[in-house]
Amino acid sequence: MSTTAIRGTFLDFIDDPWKHVGSEQDAARFHADGLLVIEDGIIVDFGAYAEIAPKHAGVEITEIRDRIILPGFIDGHIHLAQTRVLGAYGEQLLPWLQKWVFPEEHKYADRAYAEEGTKHFFDNLLASGTTTAQTFTTGNLTCNEVFFEEATRRNMRMIGGLTGIDRHVPDYFANTPEQFYDDSKTLIEKWHGTGRNLYAITPRFGYGASNELFAACQKLKQEYPELWINTHISENPAEIHGVLALHDDCHDYLGVYEKFGLVGPKFTGGHGVWLSNDEFRRFSDSGAAVAFCPSSNLYLGSGLFRLGRATDPEHRVLLSFGTDMGGGNRFSLLNTLEDAYKVGMLNNTILDGSIVPSEMDLAESERNKLSPMRAFYSLTKGGAESLYIDDLVGNFDIGKEADFVALDYTAGPPATAWHQSLVTESAGEVLTLDEVSDLLFGIMMVSDERAVDETWVMGELAYKKA
Repeated sequence: MSTTAIRGTFLDFIDDPWKHVGSEQDAARFHADGLLVIEDGIIVDFGAYAEIAPKHAGVEITEIRDRIILPGFIDGHIHLAQTRVLGAYGEQLLPWLQKWVFPEEHKYADRAYAEEGTKHFFDNLLASGTTTAQTFTTGNLTCNEVFFEEATRRNMRMIGGLTGIDRHVPDYFANTPEQFYDDSKTLIEKWHGTGRNLYAITPRFGYGASNELFAACQKLKQEYPELWINTHISENPAEIHGVLALHDDCHDYLGVYEKFGLVGPKFTGGHGVWLSNDEFRRFSDSGAAVAFCPSSNLYLGSGLFRLGRATDPEHRVLLSFGTDMGGGNRFSLLNTLEDAYKVGMLNNTILDGSIVPSEMDLAESERNKLSPMRAFYSLTKGGAESLYIDDLVGNFDIGKEADFVALDYTAGPPATAWHQSLVTESAGEVLTLDEVSDLLFGIMMVSDERAVDETWVMGELAYKKA
């Protein structure tokens, strides 16, 4: 048994801040001087240093000073094989896929290329404070083997799976339903539950899947009901029109996935920009989740996700936040929060097509506002809950895996420290929760991945900023 401890300023969440309008800090747990005790990668004690330290005399303590320590960030929607096309001239979704994405992802059939690209992918995740990601790979077996091998080597909690597509795609890129089913079973049997790997049955999106491919997904889910389902939904108007033309027995996009028995707990639909109110309700009722990807939605001109609708307490939808790299133009979930804040503010100016929200929409307007408490909950405990891994990661509860990130609130563009001094110059020797909240908002709006000073995985330092 190897026992170590981390001393520093800790913030995590024990509840959903959207439930605490006007008192969001009640959802947070804060220790200005805290101690996290870790045994073989698992949290065995946590609390105020003065209370916890006497119970662990002789344990080696690593002090992390002048940082805010949070649980590791969770990216609910990202694409492994798009690492190199990050920032490719965007156009909109469908032409962007044809021009940039499919040719690049095809290169990952070569093991050497896949190994190089996958190394860059994981290096960028850790440098951005991301310790868990639900990941799209490609439809090639080699790419998926390399992904799970590297996740295992780095001991990271990852969700992924063979990405299926057999419609509206170049012939060289398409799966057959039979190949998709057979290769998926091979990967499931080898990798699901190996180390920290979890498997997601992954039809790429409704526009790219035949009925036969969807039937293969349905069969896999029936055979392995514990698996995740990861896909896209209602990202782009042209995509939606195309999907409904293929499925004229469905009156909306979600109905396509429902038709094949895929919607329920552990189902994530990426984007959901154009979901109807009824689809949001069905997401909520079924326990399915949406991955909100604001950077990508802005970059590709897809639209503005209705955050306030998704967080309606009467029909609360489970939400993760995703970079959607490379549709999103950053690996950093901190930049995702910046764009999410702006999307929420824009939604409030156009709610119901009016400049000022009507009386009946004032509650939704309030929920569109992404405060720092709501934001960092979404990257940690909220993301874990949406993926049904909150028994494993997401906060500092005893028994969970010790993944965390140490944020330097003075790092970023050249003037960041001066901006943040507006808070720190009036602070005492010990930061308060109010001050930490203000500093976190400064990080998400002014800084970027440069704020990530250290990233720890299972109690081991996995990244340190140079």
